[in-house]
Amino acid sequence: MVNSVTAAAENKYPATYKDVIDAPPNMVAQILDGTLHTHPRPAFLHGRAAYLIGGELMHPFDRGDGGPGGWWILFEQEIHLGDDVIVPDLAGWRRETMPEPPETPFVAIAPDWACEVLSPSTRQIDLGPKRNICKRNEVLTHFLPRALAPALSDFPYRNRDKDFLHGVDDGVPPLVGR
Repeated sequence: MVNSVTAAAENKYPATYKDVIDAPPNMVAQILDGTLHTHPRPAFLHGRAAYLIGGELMHPFDRGDGGPGGWWILFEQEIHLGDDVIVPDLAGWRRETMPEPPETPFVAIAPDWACEVLSPSTRQIDLGPKRNICKRNEVLTHFLPRALAPALSDFPYRNRDKDFLHGVDDGVPPLVGR
C-alpha cells in the first residue's frame, strides 16, 4: 500500500493550493480536510477500470446517444469544494448544474455524481475523508472495487431512461446526492 504524504507531517497544516501545485507531476495531489494527500497516478488496472466505466457512460449520458444525455462526464478532474481539492476517478455534472465548462484547469462546482475505483493504495482515503467531503457537498458517490469495474453488466445503471446513480458499491451505501 502506498502511503500518502501529508502536509501536516511537514508542519504546513492546513495545506494550501500551492501544496497541490508543488506536488510532483507524477502524483495526484488532493487537500482533504486541510491535509495534503498525494499518491501515484493510477496503475494500469485501476486506470483501465475507470476507462471502461467512463466509456459506458460517455455516449448515453454525456452525448445522449441511446440515453438521457445532459451530463458532463470527466476523468480525474480536479474539483475545488471550498478549501478541499478532490480528484475523483470519474465525476459527472448535470448540464443544469454546470451549463458551460470552465476555462480553468479545475472545476469549482460540486459534481452531481462521482465514482471511485477502489484500490489498495487509495481505498482508505476514498472511503474516509474524501467520502465525507462528498457527503458534505451532496455529491452522490459510488465506490467500485477494481475487480468489479470491468464487469459492466453489474454497473450501477439498468434503465438508460433514468440517471445512472443506482447500484453496486462494494457494500458501502451510496451517499444521498442532489
